[in-house]
Amino acid sequence: MLSNKIDFAVVFSVKNANPNGDPLNGNRPRVNYDGYGEVSDVCLKRKIRNRLQDAGYDLFVQSDDRCDDGCKSLSDRASGAQELKAAGKDRDAYAKAACEKWIDVRSFGQVFAFKGGKEKGVSVGVRGPVSIHPAVSVCPISIESMQITKSVNGETTKDGGKSPDTMGMKHTIEHGMYVTYGSINAQLADKTGFSDEDAAAIKEALISLFENDSSSARPDGSMEVCKVIWWVHNCRSGQYSSAKVHRCLTVEPKVDLPKSIADYEIKVEPLEGLAVEIIEGR
Repeated sequence: MLSNKIDFAVVFSVKNANPNGDPLNGNRPRVNYDGYGEVSDVCLKRKIRNRLQDAGYDLFVQSDDRCDDGCKSLSDRASGAQELKAAGKDRDAYAKAACEKWIDVRSFGQVFAFKGGKEKGVSVGVRGPVSIHPAVSVCPISIESMQITKSVNGETTKDGGKSPDTMGMKHTIEHGMYVTYGSINAQLADKTGFSDEDAAAIKEALISLFENDSSSARPDGSMEVCKVIWWVHNCRSGQYSSAKVHRCLTVEPKVDLPKSIADYEIKVEPLEGLAVEIIEGR
């Protein structure tokens, strides 16, 4: 059981990388209409899931390239779980079994609705206690694009020349400081079985969010967690609203054109009776 409501925030930096490409915009870094960079909540949850998987927890929503059970789809994973088979079409028993088996289900929730196979006719929704906001940059970002070429054709051409796929574009931002916020609801935790131990696992995942996450778009060292702020209320319903707690954190640039972590001032204003832990990223 989760003892008390928890709020949290993560401040992280990006340097010469693409933190979250937009597939509808040529995979350029996501940006809002005001020019501020964004990282979607779905992207952040994926990274949290990956860190939980690295820690040895069972996951329902696994990336194809990190699949550890041979299942090729969520439907295959659900239909192959003996615990869910035993629950049959009892929705409450089905949801309970799924939450007990997979930490991401009891954390973020999940909709189980598959078209065919053994799970046909089962439609179960689990509402998770952990919610997280999209991350937004502190300052507007500047996107840099470069033309790239491959030294070899992806496919053989009839004339022996270069194929179209040898040319491409790569998009990065030189620097950005991002902030995301989240909350863990004690009442919803009761319904999924989310515990204090699970909350500690989520906190550890946030502290090491970008470990084992490198790619050509995000080389090792280009993404860094600066601080994790972890607020623990003294009751299950919370002393303050999440909005008020989140406003305690301010991240402001100290110079006109910030280029590094040192160019920002990070402050957390105290709220009476609210315990807060400020943790440095790894």
